Amino acid sequence: MIDLFIGLFLATLIVELFASRLYQLIFWYSANSLFLGLLALWMGRQLNDNAMLITGILTILLKAISIPFLLRFLAQKHQFSRQIKSEIKLHYAIILIPVILVFTFYLAEPLSHKIGTNANYVAISISSLFLSLLMMVQHKGIAPKIIGFLSLENTLFLLGMTATEGMPMLVELGIFFDLLMAIVVINLLFHKEDSE
Repeated sequence: MIDLFIGLFLATLIVELFASRLYQLIFWYSANSLFLGLLALWMGRQLNDNAMLITGILTILLKAISIPFLLRFLAQKHQFSRQIKSEIKLHYAIILIPVILVFTFYLAEPLSHKIGTNANYVAISISSLFLSLLMMVQHKGIAPKIIGFLSLENTLFLLGMTATEGMPMLVELGIFFDLLMAIVVINLLFHKEDSE
């Protein structure tokens, strides 16, 4: 089941890269966050870790429901263009994604002896990190860059979960606090772009 959730997490992240409309991008970010939350719930149940269960619930409520709703509201309020223009041509992106995936599995190979069963999960997490960075570089507008940043935060959370098989509650609360600060910055950026 963990393989399914991580595979769906990676698949939704890849689909985000090819989204051509803002609301599609928000929807796929929401799905990405939902699979991350379900993965946290599943791992929390398997490890009997109440902190991970709470984190999974918070991830679904905040990242899969609240933040996408807020992004849609701000996009409508500031009347952003629904079309997303990519700085990287489609055929280059199609080539880059498999290269990133293969490179990160090659990069994670030395870690496989130390990590053991989670080596593939760590490789997928690192590749998701690079894909999120690609999304931030790929788009010119502020809204897609913000979603790329939020996806980057999701991948860091996935990396922490898969590499350590659960994170201390203090670290998880720190991540959520950083996310709330990011929401304040997002609102400021939306107002800045709206005024220009």
